[in-house]
Amino acid sequence: MKRSKINDLLRAQPEGQDVTVMGWVRTFRNNQFISLNDGSTINNLQAVVDYTTADEATLKRITTGACLSITGTLVQSPAKGQPVEVKVKALEILGDCDPEKYPLQPKKHSLEFLREIAHLRSRTNTISAVMRVRHAMAYAVHRFFNDRGFYYIHTPIITGSDAEGAGDMFKVTTLNLNNLPKDEAGSINYKEDFFGKETNLTVSGQLEVETYALALSETYTFGPTFRAENSNTTRHLAEFWMIEPEMAFYDIHDNMQLAEDFLKYLCRYALDNCAEDLEFLNKRAQEEELSKPQDQRNELGLVDRLKFVVQNQFQRLTYTEAIDILRNSNPNKKKKFQYLIDQWGADLQSEHERYLVEKHFKKPVILYNYPAAIKAFYMRQNEDGKTVAAMDVLFPGIGEIIGGSQREERYDNLLKRIKELNLPEKDLWWYLELRKYGSAPHSGFGLGFERLIQFVTGMTNIRDVIPFPRYPGNAEF
Repeated sequence: MKRSKINDLLRAQPEGQDVTVMGWVRTFRNNQFISLNDGSTINNLQAVVDYTTADEATLKRITTGACLSITGTLVQSPAKGQPVEVKVKALEILGDCDPEKYPLQPKKHSLEFLREIAHLRSRTNTISAVMRVRHAMAYAVHRFFNDRGFYYIHTPIITGSDAEGAGDMFKVTTLNLNNLPKDEAGSINYKEDFFGKETNLTVSGQLEVETYALALSETYTFGPTFRAENSNTTRHLAEFWMIEPEMAFYDIHDNMQLAEDFLKYLCRYALDNCAEDLEFLNKRAQEEELSKPQDQRNELGLVDRLKFVVQNQFQRLTYTEAIDILRNSNPNKKKKFQYLIDQWGADLQSEHERYLVEKHFKKPVILYNYPAAIKAFYMRQNEDGKTVAAMDVLFPGIGEIIGGSQREERYDNLLKRIKELNLPEKDLWWYLELRKYGSAPHSGFGLGFERLIQFVTGMTNIRDVIPFPRYPGNAEF
């Protein structure tokens, strides 16, 4: 008999039909009640077994973590909280599980412990819910752009350029590290390496996808990126995924509108398609909030934060206007900000961004026209000579979630900026040439996928929203 998914059976009308279900045992009570889960839903299916369908030896093998195949009759359940259950007719153990050694016993485990057993943590309610939401968000990303005529471009993972000019990149080499070739100056001779030059894992696909935006108009890339930053915070990973649209003929205002539409679409999709998982994660987030000091708690619950994004028009204001608001705010005057705002040009911190969103405007915020000194080389220089056409989208609970800009399309301006920052012009020759051959106004932004999943799921540590986290000292699994 064809296998049925538990998610489908829990929604089925029980008419005494025979079904086959397969999954992993969550609990086995009183030698009779099996709670089974196959990952298709946060909810378990109860299967009722007795000695007429399974002998004592088989019953002893039904332990938490064991994998079963069950065939039986789907009936209405007399128990509360579950619409249906299966009366077992035949049971097969597909995989035994040693109850003495299995680390996922039916009790609450810390997220720190679960990271140590990342090969098994997907069987927990929390991580399985997060991964189902992650899948839904990935699908929603592609659906949003596809429905708007964007083209998905696979940009290279191995690159010879540093998009941000910030360093901290993983080197890619086939050279013998125990016997590195040297040139006459005593430096590593990368001409003998696989690519004949120094190469790294990419920190961004932006520069490369710009080349296709200037041919296909609306494009995006969505793929893995890497940064060798020695950071152990709850917000940083060495390997993460980035969503980066690039659009020809978009100015900074078009860019801001696309970012707003995109984020609203993703939050609405989550509300409409991940209700059960969000309900579970919402309760989990509420319990976590209660453990925090009163002044550090989020005022909005998980589901309310998603609705907050969907239901509000994003407030738009310049960086200069934001600095004035922050400088004159009570937290700044009373020195409650960890980083006090005293002059124009300050790089805003999460506490400032959250104040604007959660306290001052009480809606998502888009800041634009930032000081050139704190932004990347490729951002379009404004006529004031001080600012660039950059924009950041700020959300409740986390601060910045999207960063983007109108790109500098003028060859002379871009070249001057590259030289000012002492960036390697020889590695960016092709990027400069885009400004020589049919240049056009264009814009784009980047959304860290894991940052998005944190917001949607309420998880506070970024290591818990990616299947296998990579961070300093950890490349297990």
